[in-house]
Amino acid sequence: MNSENKKLLKSAIPSLVLLVLLWIIYFIDIHYNLSLFKFGVFPRNLNGLQGVLFSPLIHSSDDIKHIVNNSVPLLILGWTLFFFYKKIAFRILSYSWIVVGLLVWISARESFHIGMSGVIYCLAFFLFFSGVFRKEKRLMAISLFVVFLYGSMIWGIFPYDLSISFESHFFGALTGVILAFFYKKEGATFKRKKTQWEIEEEMGIEPPDYENNIYL
Repeated sequence: MNSENKKLLKSAIPSLVLLVLLWIIYFIDIHYNLSLFKFGVFPRNLNGLQGVLFSPLIHSSDDIKHIVNNSVPLLILGWTLFFFYKKIAFRILSYSWIVVGLLVWISARESFHIGMSGVIYCLAFFLFFSGVFRKEKRLMAISLFVVFLYGSMIWGIFPYDLSISFESHFFGALTGVILAFFYKKEGATFKRKKTQWEIEEEMGIEPPDYENNIYL
């Protein structure tokens, strides 16, 4: 196995660990009827602040579609984040977790907000706009990949279904765009070094005319 394949496999580990943890918590909640939704974000309530830490780990025990719909995007987007942005991946994941939770606590409707979707929206928008802001071909390809898979996610930021925390989606998307702009000059794991010829071309330096050179 070459180094690139090893790097690809290692990049999947954080997302896989998080995904396994989500499902373990989900089955424990169902088996023991713990009603863990009470550990979600409840806006403008001091007890509801605990949800900033715990809500992404908790999913509805009444409908398995909630955790299923979050599982695949989490795996793919997390994998992509840790492969292409290894240097800042944990920072981006942490900000998407904490900042989105705090914004939901400050501004959302008074109800329990649970699930990983706010984090997922943040990762999706971060990956897309990082490619746009950096103007690098390979990162742009990642952006197009994200749009192709999750372009319909844009509708999730609007209140078309009040049983869904569109606030988490909206603040996740907003946080992702801000992080992409803030980190637009750092963190790309595979950033290619420019050749001397490319640097001179960008600076407007004319290449030497070898045909007319006289060598002594």
